[in-house]
Amino acid sequence: MNMPDDMIGRVEDTRLADALSERYLAYALSTIMARSLPDVRDGLKPVHRRLIYAMHQLRLDPDAGFKKCARIVGDVIGKYHPHGDSAAYEALVRLAQDFASRYPLVDGQGNFGNIDGDGAAAYRYTEARLTEVARTMLEGIDDDAVDLRPTYNAEEVEPAVLPAAFPNLLANGAAGIAVGMATSIPPHNAGQVCDAALALIENPQADTAMLLDHLKGPDFPTGGILVEDRASMLQAYETGRGGFRVRARWHKEDGRLGSWRIIITEIPYQVQKARLIEQVAALMEEKKLPLLADIRDESTETVRIVLEPKSRTIAPDVLMETMFRATALESRFPLNMNVLDATRTPRVMGVKEVLRQWLDHRHEVLIRRSTHRLASIDRRLEILDGFLLVYLNLDEVIRIVREEDEPKAALIAAFSLTDMQAESVLNMRLRSLRKLEEMEIRREHAKLSKERKDLDALLKSEPLRWKRIAHEVAAVRDQFGSGKLGDRRTDIAGPPATVEVAAEAFVEREPITVILSEKGWMRALKGHIADTVELRFKEGDALRFALPCETTDRLCLLATNGKAYTLKAADLPRGRGDGQPVRLLAGFGNEDDVIALLVPKEEARYLLVSSAGRGFVIRGADLLAEKRTGRQALNVKPGEEAAFCVPAEGDHVAVISESRKLLVFPLEQVPEMARGAGVILNKGGAPRDIMVLTLAHGLSWMSGEKQRVERDLSYWLGARGQSGKVPPNGFPKSGRFRN
Repeated sequence: MNMPDDMIGRVEDTRLADALSERYLAYALSTIMARSLPDVRDGLKPVHRRLIYAMHQLRLDPDAGFKKCARIVGDVIGKYHPHGDSAAYEALVRLAQDFASRYPLVDGQGNFGNIDGDGAAAYRYTEARLTEVARTMLEGIDDDAVDLRPTYNAEEVEPAVLPAAFPNLLANGAAGIAVGMATSIPPHNAGQVCDAALALIENPQADTAMLLDHLKGPDFPTGGILVEDRASMLQAYETGRGGFRVRARWHKEDGRLGSWRIIITEIPYQVQKARLIEQVAALMEEKKLPLLADIRDESTETVRIVLEPKSRTIAPDVLMETMFRATALESRFPLNMNVLDATRTPRVMGVKEVLRQWLDHRHEVLIRRSTHRLASIDRRLEILDGFLLVYLNLDEVIRIVREEDEPKAALIAAFSLTDMQAESVLNMRLRSLRKLEEMEIRREHAKLSKERKDLDALLKSEPLRWKRIAHEVAAVRDQFGSGKLGDRRTDIAGPPATVEVAAEAFVEREPITVILSEKGWMRALKGHIADTVELRFKEGDALRFALPCETTDRLCLLATNGKAYTLKAADLPRGRGDGQPVRLLAGFGNEDDVIALLVPKEEARYLLVSSAGRGFVIRGADLLAEKRTGRQALNVKPGEEAAFCVPAEGDHVAVISESRKLLVFPLEQVPEMARGAGVILNKGGAPRDIMVLTLAHGLSWMSGEKQRVERDLSYWLGARGQSGKVPPNGFPKSGRFRN
């Protein structure tokens, strides 16, 4: 390019911000309009359109032979697409992958990658040609159906858009990221897209809900199950923005002796199988999938992933629910129908407008093709009229050709021929002069005359044109809407049924011992510790509670304020440290203390007693709290506090008071409540200790290192609320049943 003389050597001062803005805006527009966003009419980005057109120019039709991809990529980047060869080849590969494209536009031969995420072989090894879908996309391109524009170097021409008899944008979907905007369109079933288009032709006022009666939802090449309700799908298709949840397809396979396993046969779209298995294995290593024992990939050309449960007692639905929540076996595919319209303007469209724009494009293609064909017929009829004149005056024509120096001018003057007719007569072969050929010309003339009449009527009548378009759309539906390629692969299941999965299901079950010190430090140690003597604490601290349990248990911590706090055993600090202050874990104040630490069983019963001697029986389920602030179980008055919580396993209650009076009375005299202040258990002062026993077994207590038992308790038997009597000989002076 020659630069004007007055520009040479001139330097213009420009603000950096203005220069950057101008250049960045040009770059942004380039990525939006010439790289990342598809055209709503043919659903293709420029690189895909150029690949298909270059293959068309190389005559790589479905019934032709294959050519090396290196040749195709070379033509594309040399003539149409001035970018790197790797970018062009990757785009070509994606058009050929049946797990990436719902309706592949390229028929590949060789290694084009797989669903595991392995890449294709180098382009010098692979070969390709167009598919029938691509041929449908190109139908009419040589009949002036679309505009051709100069290529980047003005040496060739390329189509601005393909005729696109196939609804490629919705059928194959699209994805791209430009500057400041992006697009994400899932693939759909071509037969259903055509049905929706036919419904729109029949009723241009049809709304999105009517169209969704035909267009059921995305249809991914990898299958799967769509778990989305119609209302959210309707909103997404109406606005052009939304998303769709897709789950893997699975079934239970029974084994021997009651065992079973899960077989996954389809995974969500754009999820790499190898990466999915790596993700599951990593979660198993981190013990975040406690219900899963093993995962194996037994896939061949079809997907087969095997999940082994840890126990045959696990419900398959629960196992799969944990997998869907934690892994890519459930994925969300976003919908953002941001495309270039017929004026090359990017905007977000609803599904009705997308179909409308495609149909309008097909209408324009029909007019252009019909006009082009009409012009071709007129030219041919003009030539045929000249031929017929020749047959009527054959001897005179032969004489003129043999004797005249300027036969063309003489023919024009003698028979009033046009220049084209005269040229055609002079170019006739001698064999065309036979009588049989004259009959063929007359038949061709009659046939073309009829076709011309039909085309003229078509161009003058819009209803006839839409009838023709409907016929073409129906033909595409019949060709690609059924069979191995066209049958729907993704099932529409609606929102999945709610499967309750306990939080403990995500925790690996293992034995631990929960340690609570005198000064309120709490921690968990691995395993059930039988000997607590060797436990180490901070200076001046000692053991208070040592509770054997499992990581899946929920612990109940009773405080002096009468509240029950629930802690998850799996959340307790582990390791060799001192742990954390129990007040931080449970969320109670410094003025409160712990009276009991236990693993409550929902159907078990516990005797809850205050320092004033009032108490009641409470079920284990009523001791569990959902909030961190705890649950008020025992109502305490000012100056009182909760003092005891013991298992109510027996038929009688034994209470010893501060005045060393022992009372034994039936447990049935104590009411069962979910919350309250309780009833008076005994007189004679605050209870020093309390226990629930079975009368037939007697009362036992520790005397030093020995255990003593009093079988006959008739002397101390009474009714609730009495004072009691002096305990048996040998009863500890501490007044406690346990050391």
